[in-house]
Amino acid sequence: MSSEKLIDYKIFVPSVLIMIAISIPFAMYEAESLSLLNSIFDTIVDVFSWGYLWYGIILVVAGLYFAFSKYGQVVLGDPTEKPRFTLFEYASILIAMGVGSTIMRTGMLQWTSVANDPPAGVSAGSAEALLWGNAYSMFLWGFQVFAIFVMSAPAMGYILHVKKRPLMRISEACRVLFGDKFTDGWGGRALDILFLISILAGASVTLGLGAPIITHNLSNLLNTEVTFGMTILVTIVWVFLFSLSAYLGIEKGIKRLSTMNMYLAGIFAVFVLIAGPGVFILNYFSDSVAFLLTNYLNLSLNTESVYEGKASHIQSNTVFWFAYSATWAMLHSVFAAKISRGRTIKEMILTYLLAPTMISWIATGVLGGLGVQRYLEGDLSILKLVQEDERMAAIPEILQTLPLGEVSIMIFMVVALIFLTTTLDSTTYTVAAYTSTRDMSKYEPPKTLRIIIAMIITAFALILMRIGGLPPLSVVSGLMGLPIIVIQFILIYAAKKMMDNDLAWSRNTRKSN
Repeated sequence: MSSEKLIDYKIFVPSVLIMIAISIPFAMYEAESLSLLNSIFDTIVDVFSWGYLWYGIILVVAGLYFAFSKYGQVVLGDPTEKPRFTLFEYASILIAMGVGSTIMRTGMLQWTSVANDPPAGVSAGSAEALLWGNAYSMFLWGFQVFAIFVMSAPAMGYILHVKKRPLMRISEACRVLFGDKFTDGWGGRALDILFLISILAGASVTLGLGAPIITHNLSNLLNTEVTFGMTILVTIVWVFLFSLSAYLGIEKGIKRLSTMNMYLAGIFAVFVLIAGPGVFILNYFSDSVAFLLTNYLNLSLNTESVYEGKASHIQSNTVFWFAYSATWAMLHSVFAAKISRGRTIKEMILTYLLAPTMISWIATGVLGGLGVQRYLEGDLSILKLVQEDERMAAIPEILQTLPLGEVSIMIFMVVALIFLTTTLDSTTYTVAAYTSTRDMSKYEPPKTLRIIIAMIITAFALILMRIGGLPPLSVVSGLMGLPIIVIQFILIYAAKKMMDNDLAWSRNTRKSN
């Protein structure tokens, strides 16, 4: 079969053309575009702060309902077959996709933002502010964000593995609600184009803004300035890695890279504990978890409505975080659905809620604990550094304080690079699967298409990095979370309706011996 017949140009071409049309004015008028888009985004955040907070809570409740009700026992696929991956492999892939390299940045530095701008009534830089900081960093990688990522997956997994629908698309999952005419017509096509635009924009932003995690550590090692040439070099290596991984596929590429990185990240964490202030880190981790659990509802729902003045970092950033998480929700769910053959809905939801959360809290405890201890000992003026300098520059400064500091920086860079790679290889693979006309219930997306997608994402990112337009695109990416939220709730209802219509909880479950 020729490659042309494997690509659905009706959704692929319009998505790319719309991306180009959006990006050109951003590049030409970056400052004006950014100002306008930020104003729109800030207004939406101000008006819907309460909505975004409740949105996270509602999805957690929906996840628990699906997991522990009769729907949780439904198998995504043939109930007699074994799951496609072992639990460790499955969890590793979901962690790599769900957490990515962002945990390396937030785990190390997020506490500084809260310590500099704590909740009302708390003094900046105080002991209480430090506890708020790490607890909040853990909260960002908690149950709400992973519920946002996974709760469209039951519908997508059901149409793919149970209904055996050939196309792995949002429109297909909505067929049970909107009927054939809408799904096969302009309505279904609009849903699929919206998905592709949001993912292509988000992936370009990730590629463009993810490079500094590597370049600032590399410049510290080489004792040079961060240049665009260095950024290009890092990006080329990164693109080669995620393109190769996506080309090799899930078993040979994504799975191996994800599981290897779990081991490597574990070795790095143990090294930091042994070579660094291990006792302090473990104590601070315990204090942070206790503080988080004590204040979990406060962090989840507080809008600071009765406090005058500007909202604190926690209040404003939480809404921002959920809004951006919504942008990525469909990608995570489509990918989770693809790799969940043989898993029950309960296994899929609980693995995504628990495994990334656990790893994220450990990473935050280790990386954040190291930074806080160095701040308390007076080794580094970290709070001043993140305010005055590039935030990413603080990471190698903290790592440099460890024995074998240069080795620590190199290991950190490798782990971060692999995390970045596993995020974008999953993205590339998913977009290729989404745009392919090949039967996704039986086959993998064409390898040539995976490379084409990788090249398009790279081209957008590099051009916008060079000529401008990346910051406005990142705001647009956040704005696209609003329609995605509506689609999420539609797909949650569609999953329930499909399983009710099929009596799936009695027909498609594992039979006890």
